[in-house]
Amino acid sequence: KLYSSAQPLSTMGKALSSLFAGEKHSTINIIIDFENAKPTTDAEKKIHEEVHSYLKASESILQQIGAFKGCDDVIRKAITTPGAETEKAAWDAIVPSVDILREFYDFSVDLEQVFPKLLTALFSAGQASTNLEGQQALAKQLADILDFVLRFDDAKMINPAIQNDFSYYRRSLSKQKNKVEVKIKDELANRMSLFFAYPTPMLKVITDTTLELVKKDSINKADVVSGFTLLANICLGMVEKGQFTSQTTNLFCLRAMTASVVLVDHIDDLGAFHKKTEIHIKSAIAQLNKFSGDQGTTDCLLNALRFSTVHLNDPTTPEIVKSMLS
Repeated sequence: KLYSSAQPLSTMGKALSSLFAGEKHSTINIIIDFENAKPTTDAEKKIHEEVHSYLKASESILQQIGAFKGCDDVIRKAITTPGAETEKAAWDAIVPSVDILREFYDFSVDLEQVFPKLLTALFSAGQASTNLEGQQALAKQLADILDFVLRFDDAKMINPAIQNDFSYYRRSLSKQKNKVEVKIKDELANRMSLFFAYPTPMLKVITDTTLELVKKDSINKADVVSGFTLLANICLGMVEKGQFTSQTTNLFCLRAMTASVVLVDHIDDLGAFHKKTEIHIKSAIAQLNKFSGDQGTTDCLLNALRFSTVHLNDPTTPEIVKSMLS
């Protein structure tokens, strides 16, 4: 399903969110210093440096996808008035565009290697509580990835030029590769096409990567579920308690919380919304709905819960939760 970052909750959803904004739930007495966390041991520092070398490109990737304009005009001319001149103009314009898309795809491939390092360091052996509190620099990096994933996917989803440019490139490839040297050939183009065809490609990468780890017994499913559940509740609690004065940091917490809920919903057999879920789901939805700040709204996060999850509409989901996201 597709969702728009501009699609708000219904009036009923807002009213119910107000009702549950002060809901009592168990207190999580863990604070992760997302603004100042540093590695404290050699083992944590080693993983932190490996992940940092990957993450340092994330802001550039977000800037590039946010500024991505596409080649609609020259593509339209090449299609409506086909000929050597218009097709060459379209190809010359599309190649630099596709080179940028290649950077996005390559980043996702590296993510498949980096994400498991953090999951195993933080969630293995049922030690999520100890590790999230004791390895705060790694916990911050895990949250950095979750934050990046939601921001990238939201930007991708509202920009049809990405899909349009790459579709035209693939259609033109067979003709152009006989005339010029191409860097992105059929096999790679096919893999990239599968990546960009998915509405939330980065979320799919981290979900599939996690499920593959579980399948290979590299990490226990219950440990992953409890780890992301705890992270979601920690992030929620820090926003509720006003741990940070920065609205930017609070929004960062809410993105990490939301992505954690979505991952639990994909990984756990019962999902994230059922009656016995340990996620403080009603409070999480209420907090998303009441949050406001100059760093942007949380509509895209609410819509991620509505449309990027798989169990929301299950019979086991309480009607009140469905109504809060209606």
